[in-house]
Amino acid sequence: MGTIDQILEKSVRGERLTLEDGMTLFASDEIEKIGAYAHQKMLSHHPEYPITTFVIGRNINYSNVCDTYCRFCAFYRPAGHAEAYVLSDDVILQKIQETVDVGGTEILMQGGTHPHLSLEYYLNLLRKIKSHFPNIHMHSFSTAEIRKMAQVSELPLDVVIRELKNAGLDSLPGAGAEILDDRTRMKISRLKGSWRDWIETMEVAHREGLSTTATMVIGFGESNEERLLHMLRIRESQDRARAIGAIGYLAFIVWTFQPDNTRMKAEKVSAEEYLKTLAISRLMIDNISNFQTSWVTMGPEVGKLSLSYGCNDFGSTMMEENVVSAAACTYKVNTNLILQLIREAGRIPAQRNTKYEILRVFEEDEWAERDFEMQHGQVL
Repeated sequence: MGTIDQILEKSVRGERLTLEDGMTLFASDEIEKIGAYAHQKMLSHHPEYPITTFVIGRNINYSNVCDTYCRFCAFYRPAGHAEAYVLSDDVILQKIQETVDVGGTEILMQGGTHPHLSLEYYLNLLRKIKSHFPNIHMHSFSTAEIRKMAQVSELPLDVVIRELKNAGLDSLPGAGAEILDDRTRMKISRLKGSWRDWIETMEVAHREGLSTTATMVIGFGESNEERLLHMLRIRESQDRARAIGAIGYLAFIVWTFQPDNTRMKAEKVSAEEYLKTLAISRLMIDNISNFQTSWVTMGPEVGKLSLSYGCNDFGSTMMEENVVSAAACTYKVNTNLILQLIREAGRIPAQRNTKYEILRVFEEDEWAERDFEMQHGQVL
């Protein structure tokens, strides 16, 4: 184990950091220095800098029925509850149409682990969506939802994922990772399964040809060692994906737990703690190119600052986000504000798709000419 300077230099030379290196970085109070090296690490992945990307997408929570009962979730309702719902197909299609109408390319469709929805429900819904919107990217369903589909249908995980892909699923989001260590998982979400269950589901998806993203949620009272184990487990999983020629994880996102309206008591993570963890993640996870900022939980200003701590992407405009909002986290960012914030951070904004392919770069002279500007004032 070296000094912080030795560890940071080791990282930018391309050498892998160890758990012990990570613990030394967490023990340091030189957050700005760690952030500066994380920014250098980002640059090694992104020669197109200062271009900073974002995606126009919508979250559709097709149902709030869930039998996993996570202590940190304020969104779910048990089956039979007066506030439980499953959206009709027509409502879902209308929401997608509204997304397409404003230049959207991505749908993040998620619900709970519904105990009564069959695999055929999901397959039919995906087929219907793709028949109406063949070009929309379905970046949908958590690992927990997919494992519930396998349980309800009594089919192997690989068969379920293959069927979903054939019906129109394009990629898997990283939801449900929380902290990939079982001490914390058993405390906050005992029924969601072990960290190995999450990794297994993602790796089956990789083998079936789906790309995924990875997330980490901090602020549950987890230790720094648990955060680092999470990072290392993602890094090792990405190594295995690359070894079989799979795309694996396209992005990594650090979120912060929002305790309001939940059954968990916790102190909100400070901006400094978030930025430090983000920067260390960028240094530790050397085989994932894209890191998204977490403006939904931290707010636009911290989101802007995170572009100097290892992030290259501003995430999604996230039309209609309900799960985090249920925990009284109300940061909403529309397309125009994302463009403004990226500009204020000294970067050049560019719209991308879910595969991180750039669709449009917004040069300065295009500022007043963006063709998907929200004229009707709808919040994205």
